[in-house]
Amino acid sequence: MERVIALLIAAHFVADFALQPDWLAERKRKHGYLLVHALIHAGLVYVVLQAWAYWQIPVLVFLIHALIDAVKRRFADTATAFVVDQAAHVAGLLGIAWLVRASVGVPDFAGVGYPAMVAVGGFVVTVQGAGYYIGKFTKRLLEENGLQLDGLVGGGHRIGQLERALIFVFIFVGHPAGIGFLVAAKSILRFEEAKKQKLAEYVLIGTLLSFTLAIALTSLTKWAMGL
Repeated sequence: MERVIALLIAAHFVADFALQPDWLAERKRKHGYLLVHALIHAGLVYVVLQAWAYWQIPVLVFLIHALIDAVKRRFADTATAFVVDQAAHVAGLLGIAWLVRASVGVPDFAGVGYPAMVAVGGFVVTVQGAGYYIGKFTKRLLEENGLQLDGLVGGGHRIGQLERALIFVFIFVGHPAGIGFLVAAKSILRFEEAKKQKLAEYVLIGTLLSFTLAIALTSLTKWAMGL
């Protein structure tokens, strides 16, 4: 059953980040777009689990995901709200797994491609999912301290995605020491910014948060792949 739960969570991350383009996320306040988003989640879960007789799982995923996202629309789009939203979705998936197993007895995963699907889910949440949280968190820091960034539009976001992707690869190929290379390279490239205290602290907080989440999520992905 543990592998079923891991696949449910992996599918959620892929559908919530990789398969939710900006135009869909911006329109989810309208019921039709919200239902389309929930349907994508349900469809992906049905394909990933490969338990074709257990239609109850995708149906419950559709209903619970739509309900959680409908409630989320009532709150401000902050870093805290993002964490609470994702925690609620994961809790909902755990509840679905428990409920279906207790009622109809879902067996353990018997399909193909388990490690690859978990790896894809882990990569998506590490690169994209963590980026959304970091973006919301650092945006508040900018507003509270009156900082203005004059770099490329979206440049920091893309750099963060690339560094987390590299960390994911370094850990998976068994060369975590490569992370030290990233730290050194970023320190050199950000040397001029380090002369300004507020900006230096902003960059340091964002970098450490990005590295910490990347290492933690990648390690969790490797553990889940071995279930």
